[in-house]
Amino acid sequence: MKTVYVNWGGNKVKLTWIPGMEINQSIKVTSVHSICIKDDNILLVDIKHRGFNFPGGHLEAGEKIEEAILRETYEEGYVNGKIQYIGSIEVSHEENPSFNPNGKYPMIGYQAFYRMDVNECFPFFREHESNTRIWVKPTEVPFVINDHELTKLILEDAITLL
Repeated sequence: MKTVYVNWGGNKVKLTWIPGMEINQSIKVTSVHSICIKDDNILLVDIKHRGFNFPGGHLEAGEKIEEAILRETYEEGYVNGKIQYIGSIEVSHEENPSFNPNGKYPMIGYQAFYRMDVNECFPFFREHESNTRIWVKPTEVPFVINDHELTKLILEDAITLL
């Protein structure tokens, strides 16, 4: 478990990586993300207005977490495969003085992370919010993704998962 503070939109947000955290009905999963692996390479997608990152996104109304991760990895990376849960980031706005309790996100929400062993890679059509996809060696990910330091921990946990 590791905690960092980030500046999201000018707001102080606390992020805590919790490997293997149990997901149940009492927690609010706000997004899902996938570390997609094929031939020892990691899939990164260039998302419009955000840059390169792991495929992922928000759950749609009534959608199960596993359905969302399969949909998001297809929509953003045009891949499919076997998924395995890694853990979650707890996103806490408890120290955010600008938090809006009537806004889109809860005071405490969770981002669920999965490993996907890719078995199908489809043509890339740019039909959704991603501009392109690239495959990189795990050691290159920190040089491509401009994200918080928990990204490296999550990638390491995904790679060591059997």
